[in-house]
Amino acid sequence: MKGVRQQPQAAMRYYDLITPEGTKDYLFTECAQRRSVEHRIEQIFRSRGFSEVITPVLEFFDVFSHKSAYFPQEQMYKFADSKGRLLVIRPDSTMPIARVVATRLKDAPLPLRLYYNQCVYANTPQLKGRSDQVAQTGIELIGSDSKLADLEVISTALEVLEACAYDTFSLELGDIAVFKELMNQLHTDEETQEQIRSLIEFKNYPALNDLLDTIGDSETVRAVKMLPRLFGGEEVFEKAARYFKGEKMQAILDNLRSVYEDAVRLCENGKVTIDLGMVNRTDYYTGIIIKGYLSGYGDEVLSGGRYDKLIAEFGYDVPATGFAVHVDAISQVYAKHDPQVPVHSDVLIFAGEGCAAQAICRAKKLRAEGLIVELAMQDTVEDARAYARQRGIAKLVIINDEAATEIISG
Repeated sequence: MKGVRQQPQAAMRYYDLITPEGTKDYLFTECAQRRSVEHRIEQIFRSRGFSEVITPVLEFFDVFSHKSAYFPQEQMYKFADSKGRLLVIRPDSTMPIARVVATRLKDAPLPLRLYYNQCVYANTPQLKGRSDQVAQTGIELIGSDSKLADLEVISTALEVLEACAYDTFSLELGDIAVFKELMNQLHTDEETQEQIRSLIEFKNYPALNDLLDTIGDSETVRAVKMLPRLFGGEEVFEKAARYFKGEKMQAILDNLRSVYEDAVRLCENGKVTIDLGMVNRTDYYTGIIIKGYLSGYGDEVLSGGRYDKLIAEFGYDVPATGFAVHVDAISQVYAKHDPQVPVHSDVLIFAGEGCAAQAICRAKKLRAEGLIVELAMQDTVEDARAYARQRGIAKLVIINDEAATEIISG
């Protein structure tokens, strides 16, 4: 009609068709692979007496603002609740479990053996190739600072790696106390120590040497320069003895060597190595630290260690150790070696006119026998048969009336 202006066509929406950066949809085979990994690991945890806990996806920001909890604000998803209090989507599972232990489980007998299976969320910088949503499962052994507790965690980690490995696996051992003692001997400020730690963690050796040269030349400086190169087998301890001095350092190395020797005995098929350059999160870990690797994945799939001071910041001073498993990473290894097709049903039942109830009853009986059974939603037998072939369903059952049942191969 003349004089009537047509409304412009609405622009096609975009963000309702994609997922946010760092997240993805999991379909069929991916879901089956993840559940298989989770089930396999969960069976190991339960066989060792660990009990499951589930913490909220939402936590108060304060839970992650303790001194030992290094979670940069810019890497946490934050928002306010209806009362204006700052909340975060959990970036870690150990901190919420520490909160639970210090409150609801404070009177429980020790040690506590806890495991979890839940996602954590971090707002990771772009172009890092990491996911913002990560499926994790792991254990926390709380209430013992003994060597046996360390070996329990290590042996559990080795069992997880062996159960999930298609080929080779390895476990690296370190002790954050080595780095901390070197920093005590170096007598530098906390900012410089953190720079040194970061450069070692990211293996930026030229920048590390440049920074240490500004401090001067001493036995301790030379030991710190050597630290990233001290990895391998038994020979690491002989090399370290040439650079690391003092009774306290010797006691740390003797304990680590003892743990390493026992771990080697416990590892039947994989490889156990020493890496004195493992210096991640010095404000969190206090002793033995571990990282686990599977062939087919370039980064660690398991990490953890001893954190004896963390729970005390919640008001309950008990030692603890544990590790987390990157379930999505192991699922990627599975996908490379076993690219399964989506799980299909065993039987498809087509209900003739007026036979819907009989078809449902028949399906119930077959499911009781352990079969996966679908009811055909097609209008004709021909369409149902075509669907069965397309989906790889081996048998088609046609229910014409209560007395007549025909079983036909798909």
